[in-house]
Amino acid sequence: MLLATLASPLIASVLIVASRKHPNLRETWSVLAALLTVTLTAIMFAAAVGGSTDIPTLSIVELAPGLELQLRADDVGLVFALCASALWLATTFYAIGYMRANKETHQTRFFSAVSLCIAATLGLAFSANFFTFFIFYELLTAATWPLVVHKQTPEAFAAGRRYLRYLLGGGTALLIALIITQVVAPGEDFVLGGYLDGLISNGGAIALVALVTIGFGTKAALMPLHGWLPGAMVAPTPVSSLLHAVAVVKAGVFGFVRIFGFVIGPDLLAEIGAGVVVATIAAVTIVVASVIAFRQDELKKRLAYSTVAHLSFIILGVSLLSAESWNGALLYIANHAVLKITLFFCAGAIYVTAHKTKVSELDGIGRRMPLTMGAFAVASLGLAGVPPVGGWVSKWFLGMGTTAVSQPALAIVVMGSGLLTAGYLLPIVYRAFFRPAPKTDGGAHAVHGEASGFMVVPLALTATVALALGLGDVFRLDVLTSAVAQLVVGVAP
Repeated sequence: MLLATLASPLIASVLIVASRKHPNLRETWSVLAALLTVTLTAIMFAAAVGGSTDIPTLSIVELAPGLELQLRADDVGLVFALCASALWLATTFYAIGYMRANKETHQTRFFSAVSLCIAATLGLAFSANFFTFFIFYELLTAATWPLVVHKQTPEAFAAGRRYLRYLLGGGTALLIALIITQVVAPGEDFVLGGYLDGLISNGGAIALVALVTIGFGTKAALMPLHGWLPGAMVAPTPVSSLLHAVAVVKAGVFGFVRIFGFVIGPDLLAEIGAGVVVATIAAVTIVVASVIAFRQDELKKRLAYSTVAHLSFIILGVSLLSAESWNGALLYIANHAVLKITLFFCAGAIYVTAHKTKVSELDGIGRRMPLTMGAFAVASLGLAGVPPVGGWVSKWFLGMGTTAVSQPALAIVVMGSGLLTAGYLLPIVYRAFFRPAPKTDGGAHAVHGEASGFMVVPLALTATVALALGLGDVFRLDVLTSAVAQLVVGVAP
């Protein structure tokens, strides 16, 4: 089943190219592959939740002693994989509507590259060791580049060059970190709680944390390594959705989960005091990126800086090494994915229907696009941490995590960030519903309504899921919380 899950998007990528002269068939392959992938992932997730101790494992190839490409669907990996595969399905339907409505060129390349991105994302979600994770992490960079430069304009190619400079630079830092771990503990698989404690000096551990923070912090847009992300907004909106909610940036934060929790380990991190340092960098990123978001009139750029800020909540939670903060971080991987993809879906619907890209142009648009802007409002409240939308539970746990490790300054950042988020997102909602449309725009938005069903249904569904995540125990399941409890047991931050 593990092989079929990974093979599904890979095969779809080939079939999409083969069907390039038949758009309906090409898009059918995308939908079928997404359905199959999410179904297989959900089956494995349900088995884990049901208490199964049989962890699906697949050995691909041993390249050299201690260097084996191996997959394993453990609890934490399944949570990430289920998020990615479910949102791929939503993105596929949305992208069909967007690409057709906007008359985008190179649609075959687009859908094929998206499938490859999901395959790489699933590969790193199910990686059994650091070596396998690194391979899929770099493959994800390569697979995403054609999406960033999709429009093939000078601006798009400039964004693509910046994207490669940042991410390949981060990959170099990760390669050095991988070499260090292979020298110290060759051939080790991920182990809950890590395996380097007692095998590496404190100085070596500090160097390793620095390299990992650079490597994963680049994809996760940790300041000052975030420069590639706002420029990548030149790509079509479905790509932005993929970058921000499903693939690239989430791969970065998931890397922190894997290496801090399953390689270095919380005991060693606590001993060298590195966790608090990384958490502080994340807190600074949250505040600075939020302040910059206020200044952005381009809607997608405002959402991009919002992503920079909110990804750092996950990094902060992972770095604090308490059960509460880890619960909050892992929950926020799911919550942020659903909330942010909803916001980008809404931005794309506005663009293809009303041809508006700026916040200042959205006065009164909620009267013509009530479903779209209603979903935008739900996702905005969720990111601000307002109950009952998903997001508030995560931030509650993160806040508890900061107090559990006696970090009041970080607690203030976590709790106060909700006001910052509300400050740059909720005025958009106010404009849409409570300001009159400008008369200079022909009665504004009078000639259009909602986008096509291909776009509106996915954004309405993701907004509904965001509510479900806030109202129910959808992802905070025994299989996840028990893993977190085991991970942080005995840690003295």
